[in-house]
Amino acid sequence: MKRLFGWFEAVFDALYLCIAITIGCILLSAGKPEPLRLIAGIMALVLAAGDSFHLIPRMLLITTGKDSDLQKPMGLGKQITSITMTIFYLLLMNIGLIAFQGSQLQPLPIAVYVLSAIRIILCLMPQNRWCECQTSYRWSLIRNIPFLLIGILIAYFYFINRNTIGSLSHIWVAIILSFGFYLPVVIWSNRNPKIGMLMLPKTLSYLWILASCLSL
Repeated sequence: MKRLFGWFEAVFDALYLCIAITIGCILLSAGKPEPLRLIAGIMALVLAAGDSFHLIPRMLLITTGKDSDLQKPMGLGKQITSITMTIFYLLLMNIGLIAFQGSQLQPLPIAVYVLSAIRIILCLMPQNRWCECQTSYRWSLIRNIPFLLIGILIAYFYFINRNTIGSLSHIWVAIILSFGFYLPVVIWSNRNPKIGMLMLPKTLSYLWILASCLSL
């Protein structure tokens, strides 16, 4: 059963990367794409590129079983993914700022930029021990506090503007779901690795966000 799920995860990850890259290419396919589609396309490719640094070593681990050889690439991949996920939400916020130009929430972008800078700095700290067998649980919690606040602020931003553009009306739900699946993994996966399975529906939430941008 464990082996079967491992192969399912590998196929799922491969399909996710292909779909995210495809959506990004579609959004950028026009000669001079509109600003919203341009940012959305870049956002999709940033997400896929960042996640590939973690998911490709993960898929190799599943298919080859060479844990020791892939420990460092997987650790660096997690670090890169943590940073690119932050950039993903920054780009998502900028899509909202352009789409909801009448929104009166000037302090929100500043707060998101400050929290994103803090999050990225925390991800770069050596105390995370990204490439070691046991990463720092304490630092995992610390670096995800600003990330959670970023998600809350952007979800609220999209929620109050949910009636502005139809295709973006449910992005706030996708953001809440993504964090709802992600936080249990951060908090409890070190005690129960099976909780890591929640990363699969979290990934579907990201695809939902990207798919919503296709109608821009």
